Amino acid sequence: MGTFGFLIEVNKGNWREPLDRLMKGEYWFEERMMLHTEVWREDDCIGDWEVLNDTVIARGENVRPVHLSASLDGQAVTTYVADALIVATPTGSTAYALAAGGPILPPELRNILLMPVAPHLSIDRAIVLAEGSTVSVTVLSENEVVASGDGQDPLQLVKGDRVDVRASEYIVRFVRFQEVGYFYRNLVSLMDQRPSAGAVK
Repeated sequence: MGTFGFLIEVNKGNWREPLDRLMKGEYWFEERMMLHTEVWREDDCIGDWEVLNDTVIARGENVRPVHLSASLDGQAVTTYVADALIVATPTGSTAYALAAGGPILPPELRNILLMPVAPHLSIDRAIVLAEGSTVSVTVLSENEVVASGDGQDPLQLVKGDRVDVRASEYIVRFVRFQEVGYFYRNLVSLMDQRPSAGAVK
């Protein structure tokens, strides 16, 4: 069931009408990209995820910022000193990345968003990458660092571990009842209501 409405149109209070429309074939499919994430420790892959929203590399219980080196298709881009680094899909651009001050990407795009959280003396802007890109994030910190895909149980990382993120071969299909172009209308309406503050039940 949906809550804010960024992803799912149907909630506990309005499921009957959409179900009738579904049975009548009055809907369309919206396709959204996913990300494939692999976590490497030397030559061993110690974890992988298929994610719809984002992969996050972040500090653990230790409150110190993490030091991360980011490269794009094997070429060094920058080093981050931050609370976290978010690698997100356009769908994920309205999740954690939005809360961190990132841009909102249309859901039909197939771009990868790189967004630091509370960066310190390092690049503080989001970077939008092409679909075919592979982002590699290497841990430079001695202190605790974790990685998580779509908020799943975090994986503990150590210095030298590498997180590779690229577009997944899989997609997600959403059944839509609203007309094409619904996204921005819903987005503005929901943000005006401040759903995270409890205005939307």
